[in-house]
Amino acid sequence: MILKFFETEKINIKKNKFILFYGKNEGLKKEEIKKLLKKNINSKQIIFDEKKILENEEDFFNEVLSGSLFDANKSIIIKNSTDKILKSIEILEKKNIEGNLIIINSEQLDKKSKLRKYFEQSKDCVCIAFYPDTVEVLKKIAVNFFKQKKIPMSQSNINFLVERSGNQRENLFNEIEKIEMFYSGKTINFEHLLKLTNLSENYAISELIDHCLAKNLKKTLKILNENNLAAEDGLIIVRTFLNKTKRLLKLLKDYNENKDLNSTLQNSKPPIFWKDKELVKEQILKWRVEKLNDLIFRLNNIELDIKKNIHNSMYTISDFIISTANVSN
Repeated sequence: MILKFFETEKINIKKNKFILFYGKNEGLKKEEIKKLLKKNINSKQIIFDEKKILENEEDFFNEVLSGSLFDANKSIIIKNSTDKILKSIEILEKKNIEGNLIIINSEQLDKKSKLRKYFEQSKDCVCIAFYPDTVEVLKKIAVNFFKQKKIPMSQSNINFLVERSGNQRENLFNEIEKIEMFYSGKTINFEHLLKLTNLSENYAISELIDHCLAKNLKKTLKILNENNLAAEDGLIIVRTFLNKTKRLLKLLKDYNENKDLNSTLQNSKPPIFWKDKELVKEQILKWRVEKLNDLIFRLNNIELDIKKNIHNSMYTISDFIISTANVSN
């Protein structure tokens, strides 16, 4: 019997004892498996790997079929399943597994798969395909999550989180849960997201941009050479660059008004970390407002270029960073 992923509520665990979930969307499969486990009230959850089952089928059958006063119901989850597990399933179907639930988790199965065909054609077995989420679906998940938790989050930051998750639901949930733990009523900006999502890698990126804006060519080149930045980091670098340049522009405008560098740094919102203050001072003193406006304009154009040709992103952004660090006002 074939069902859609949003029809799991139709599953009757008293009748549908064998359920096949297949596809690459591991995050969504885990969500639906949790729902099924809740239906099988007070059941003992047991996880098997197909390889271990095939190595010792007798132990597997004994575990599934044996009962006790303490474990009346069992929910058996079989991971990494392929067509090889079909014979074991056929044997179990002929046995009495009253109170037990068998969930088979497989990766992508093509139409020729014997396991898939068996479940699709069976009246009592359930077969559900889980296809990858679209970017729009993932964005909606993030928007709804932050809305429910009452955490303010801009659309651009949500777009970044989706990209950062590699368009994987499971990864996205890991990232937004980190944000929920970090949130304490304060505004979460792009720099916070960078530090929360991948601390070691993003520290290198943040440091790279800071020294570039401070016109420290030697340090900029050293960071570029020492870090193995990949093509997919291009967009993160550009957006970090944009974020820091816009912050610097605001600080420079404030400094031009009050002529007090320490006061400018002290009143900055969001606050500047104490260890970054000397570097930010250098940045303020080495730029003019019109030059920063021009830099922001060029960064926006570079972002468009990178989106068109992501594979060459590091060549594009590296040249830009070196030239920016090397030019004096």
